[in-house]
Amino acid sequence: MWTTRGPKVFKHIPAAQFAQTKAMAANQGLYNGFLAAGLLWTFFIHDATWQNNVSLFFLGCIAVAGLYGAYSVSKRIFFIQALPAIIAIGLLVLQ
Repeated sequence: MWTTRGPKVFKHIPAAQFAQTKAMAANQGLYNGFLAAGLLWTFFIHDATWQNNVSLFFLGCIAVAGLYGAYSVSKRIFFIQALPAIIAIGLLVLQ
Protein backbone atom coordinates (compact mmCIF):
# COMPACT_ATOMS: atom_id res chain seq x y z
CA MET A 1 0.00 0.00 0.00
CA TRP A 2 2.99 2.30 0.43
CA THR A 3 3.35 2.78 -3.30
CA THR A 4 -0.39 2.89 -4.07
CA ARG A 5 -2.17 4.57 -1.16
CA GLY A 6 0.91 6.27 0.30
CA PRO A 7 1.12 9.06 -2.30
CA LYS A 8 -2.54 9.94 -1.65
CA VAL A 9 -2.05 10.14 2.12
CA PHE A 10 1.43 11.70 2.29
CA LYS A 11 1.10 14.43 -0.32
CA HIS A 12 4.19 16.29 0.93
CA ILE A 13 6.47 13.43 -0.18
CA PRO A 14 7.49 13.47 -3.87
CA ALA A 15 5.82 10.58 -5.73
CA ALA A 16 9.15 9.24 -6.99
CA GLN A 17 10.34 8.55 -3.44
CA PHE A 18 7.65 5.99 -2.63
CA ALA A 19 9.22 3.21 -4.69
CA GLN A 20 12.67 4.05 -3.29
CA THR A 21 11.47 3.94 0.33
CA LYS A 22 9.21 0.88 0.13
CA ALA A 23 11.53 -1.30 2.26
CA MET A 24 11.84 1.42 4.90
CA ALA A 25 8.06 1.81 5.06
CA ALA A 26 7.65 -1.96 5.41
CA ASN A 27 10.13 -1.91 8.29
CA GLN A 28 8.19 0.88 10.01
CA GLY A 29 4.94 -1.00 9.53
CA LEU A 30 6.44 -4.13 11.04
CA TYR A 31 7.82 -2.14 13.98
CA ASN A 32 4.43 -0.51 14.62
CA GLY A 33 2.75 -3.90 14.35
CA PHE A 34 5.03 -5.36 17.01
CA LEU A 35 4.35 -2.41 19.33
CA ALA A 36 0.61 -2.81 18.84
CA ALA A 37 0.87 -6.57 19.47
CA GLY A 38 2.82 -5.87 22.65
CA LEU A 39 0.15 -3.54 23.96
CA LEU A 40 -2.61 -5.99 23.01
CA TRP A 41 -0.69 -8.72 24.85
CA THR A 42 -1.10 -6.77 28.08
CA PHE A 43 -4.85 -7.44 28.02
CA PHE A 44 -4.11 -11.16 28.42
CA ILE A 45 -1.67 -10.84 31.34
CA HIS A 46 -3.49 -11.70 34.56
CA ASP A 47 -0.82 -10.60 37.03
CA ALA A 48 -1.38 -6.87 37.65
CA THR A 49 2.29 -6.11 38.29
CA TRP A 50 3.46 -7.80 35.11
CA GLN A 51 0.63 -6.24 33.12
CA ASN A 52 1.70 -2.81 34.33
CA ASN A 53 5.39 -3.45 33.64
CA VAL A 54 4.81 -4.77 30.12
CA SER A 55 2.46 -1.86 29.37
CA LEU A 56 5.05 0.64 30.60
CA PHE A 57 7.75 -1.00 28.49
CA PHE A 58 5.79 -0.87 25.24
CA LEU A 59 4.45 2.63 25.92
CA GLY A 60 8.03 3.70 26.66
CA CYS A 61 9.13 2.29 23.30
CA ILE A 62 6.39 4.25 21.57
CA ALA A 63 7.28 7.44 23.45
CA VAL A 64 10.98 7.12 22.56
CA ALA A 65 10.15 6.45 18.91
CA GLY A 66 7.82 9.47 18.91
CA LEU A 67 10.43 11.70 20.47
CA TYR A 68 13.02 10.59 17.94
CA GLY A 69 10.54 11.08 15.09
CA ALA A 70 9.73 14.57 16.36
CA TYR A 71 13.43 15.39 16.50
CA SER A 72 14.43 13.84 13.18
CA VAL A 73 11.36 14.11 10.93
CA SER A 74 8.58 16.43 12.11
CA LYS A 75 7.57 18.11 15.36
CA ARG A 76 4.02 16.96 14.60
CA ILE A 77 5.03 13.36 15.40
CA PHE A 78 5.41 14.37 19.05
CA PHE A 79 1.70 15.18 19.29
CA ILE A 80 0.55 12.17 17.26
CA GLN A 81 2.77 9.47 18.75
CA ALA A 82 4.81 10.52 21.78
CA LEU A 83 2.31 12.64 23.71
CA PRO A 84 -0.46 9.99 23.84
CA ALA A 85 2.10 7.42 25.04
CA ILE A 86 3.44 9.83 27.67
CA ILE A 87 -0.10 10.53 28.89
CA ALA A 88 -0.82 6.79 29.08
CA ILE A 89 2.42 6.27 31.03
CA GLY A 90 1.39 9.00 33.43
CA LEU A 91 -2.04 7.44 33.93
CA LEU A 92 -0.49 4.02 34.58
CA VAL A 93 1.99 5.43 37.10
CA LEU A 94 -0.72 7.39 38.94
CA GLN A 95 -3.05 4.39 39.08
